[in-house]
Amino acid sequence: MIQDIAPHKFSNAFHVSDIRKGDYLLIYRKREILIKHNGGEIVFPKYEEVDPTVCTHVIYLFSIDNSRFFWTEEIDEALLGTYNFENIQSMRSALPKHLAFAGVTGMQLSSWYQSRRFCGKCGNELEYSGKERMLYCPECGQMEYPKISPAVIIAVTHGNKLLLSKYADREYKKYALLAGFAEIGETIEETVKREVMEEVGLKVKNLRYYKSQPWSFTDTLLFGFYAELDGGEDITLDSQELAMAEWFEREELPVRYEDCSLTNEMIMAFKEGRI
Repeated sequence: MIQDIAPHKFSNAFHVSDIRKGDYLLIYRKREILIKHNGGEIVFPKYEEVDPTVCTHVIYLFSIDNSRFFWTEEIDEALLGTYNFENIQSMRSALPKHLAFAGVTGMQLSSWYQSRRFCGKCGNELEYSGKERMLYCPECGQMEYPKISPAVIIAVTHGNKLLLSKYADREYKKYALLAGFAEIGETIEETVKREVMEEVGLKVKNLRYYKSQPWSFTDTLLFGFYAELDGGEDITLDSQELAMAEWFEREELPVRYEDCSLTNEMIMAFKEGRI
């Protein structure tokens, strides 16, 4: 999956650090990231490529091995001759993998910083904490931490069959498993049962936790479950959420291996008989 970058080591420990030569700059524009390509691999700009009088406000994000990654909103126009903004979805298959992971993880943090400029309680401008990755309001004491939304990925099985779906009105058009966000006051297991009922009108039983995945494309922490059908297999589709949902025999699943998502890994595990 996209976060599996071994032997590289990711560290999200908080630091207040000054940027220096050799450090990477992650620059975003809405859902796009500034990169260039070299021999089939992505390249991020480094601090020494930037006019320091232009790039005056940078925030340390994380490190991978000995490489440090910073975020800035400021763009040195000189960079735009060699770098281009590309859709963040390109990170799903970009190489090297550890830089692709850095690119999408940095977007999650940059989106949080950009959307938390003012206190939602009193409207005062938020300030940066020097002790942890947190923004706080000096007026009322409100604290804001990075947004992480728990959600489930659900592989509904029925004997030799697996239920696949496609999202309605979304950029992603490939086959997927059922999914949904946890609601206030429910366990993650209750989320599984509710989402299956809401999206396809089916009951499930014998929930089996598989594994989790940080999915920075949507600020989400995913929890993967396999669940057995409990009752009839006739589908009642929620057409606002899904474009289709259909049962497929294990051998006929129309999905190929992709080294990116928990969804794909779970489908392939069932297809190959490992589940």
